[in-house]
Amino acid sequence: MGLITEVLLLPFAPVRGSLWAVRQVVTEAERQYYDPAAVRADLARLEQRLEAGEIDEEEFDRLEDELLDRLEISTQRSTGTNGTSQ
Repeated sequence: MGLITEVLLLPFAPVRGSLWAVRQVVTEAERQYYDPAAVRADLARLEQRLEAGEIDEEEFDRLEDELLDRLEISTQRSTGTNGTSQ
């Protein structure tokens, strides 16, 4: 039955290949987005922007919270936890 299914689904092979490629791109984008080194670099740049007067304290706090959330998610991903206790 597996062979028949593969033959019948053959016209959809390009779609399946495209979906695989999209999943790979999303996985890599998430890896880069949650990379702790990148988040720390963004935090340093954010602090420089505050010191240079490019942003005010309110915007700094908002952006810093977003970056710290990303860093926390990154830590949870690397330890394999999802933030819930058992």
